[in-house]
Amino acid sequence: MLAIFHKAFAHPPEELNSPASHHGSKKPKLPEETLKEFLSHHPHNNFSMGFGDAAVLAYVKPDQPYSLKQKLFCGFDDIYCLFLGSLNNLCMLNKQYGLTKNTNEAMLVIEAYRTLRDRGPYPADQVVKDLDGSFAFVVYDSKVGSVFTALGSDGGVQLYWGIAADGSVVISDELHVIKEGCAKSYAPFPKGCFFHSEGGLMSFEHPMNKMKAMPRIDSEGAMCGANFNVDKFTRINSIPRVGSEANWSAEWTSH
Repeated sequence: MLAIFHKAFAHPPEELNSPASHHGSKKPKLPEETLKEFLSHHPHNNFSMGFGDAAVLAYVKPDQPYSLKQKLFCGFDDIYCLFLGSLNNLCMLNKQYGLTKNTNEAMLVIEAYRTLRDRGPYPADQVVKDLDGSFAFVVYDSKVGSVFTALGSDGGVQLYWGIAADGSVVISDELHVIKEGCAKSYAPFPKGCFFHSEGGLMSFEHPMNKMKAMPRIDSEGAMCGANFNVDKFTRINSIPRVGSEANWSAEWTSH
């Protein structure tokens, strides 16, 4: 999968952008170049969807659709989700959210996001923590231009993110796509964490602790993005919650 978001709609940690990207022989690429290369690597069964200059989502239908590491794409009510992996408690969560038993993981994540955005009484970390399994997902809400991404904590699925030549955020499960498109400005997406374009990066396993950037040095001695770990010595003031009339993303701006 591939997701690219303009810098005006997603605000990743500054440490992800490495100065070495602009001084080495290998420069980061523009989003349209990265998209073209991604689709060329998957000439069959690919699909991409653009949202003007704001975002682009690309998906490759898997050869084995019923694999444990399934790849799903769906959209509902102007919200779109790319999902990798599987959830062990999908049936229970479908019942909890009032969905039919045939609802897949991508549709469940969209419904969980809608609940958080519109009327969720629970903090976002608890909602993501309730997802039991190996998973990664990217949600794009085209109505408000917000991005919501998460990666499970068990390491069963890998996810990477980086910065394109124009400052756009690039997210993919294919490391070579990130390396080619972002040069030195990339890193593994941290396990057990989620990112929201307004609220930033947060651990859903340790929601009371801030995230700390640790510089990554490659084999050439150049700084290459940053790894993000839970800072056990720095705590936030409170876990963000929202009521039925509150705007979820606005609530996060104070954290």
